[in-house]
Amino acid sequence: MYLSKVKQAKGFTLVELLIVVIILAILAAIIVPQFSASTNDAKAAALQSNLANLRSSIEFYYQEHGEYPGANIATGATCGSGAAVGTGAANSQEALIAQLSRYTNDDGLACTGKDATFKYGPYLKGAIPDNPEGSSNTIVVVSAGVLGLASAAAGGWRYDTVTGEFIADN
Repeated sequence: MYLSKVKQAKGFTLVELLIVVIILAILAAIIVPQFSASTNDAKAAALQSNLANLRSSIEFYYQEHGEYPGANIATGATCGSGAAVGTGAANSQEALIAQLSRYTNDDGLACTGKDATFKYGPYLKGAIPDNPEGSSNTIVVVSAGVLGLASAAAGGWRYDTVTGEFIADN
């Protein structure tokens, strides 16, 4: 006598697969927006950190020189032994960056080397950071005493050499 064995089908039915796909889609719809919010929170935190660092550097420069960086020229210094001279006319991005990132004398003239004359600074380590919201490190420098956002925001930073105010330009 032959006993026939009934083979049971192995695998999943189409309905079971559809249920799993639907559950995964629902989970993805819940999780993906949370990652987006985390990215925005990280950008906001980076912006606040960059603003705090730059504002502290500006205030420290002001405490040592009695005027805000960028208000005076950074060129014209006589630097010793191969040190490079700062660049930038008064009220310019170049003067601001040179005076914050290099050694300066009492008048704000900038130099890459430190000596008895160039005894202040540097106030920043490295370059001006990008604005995380706008992805630019360009600084629009004004000397109006009133700093407002321009109608065409550049996505970098805005700085007033009269008040020392430093804001994000976005």
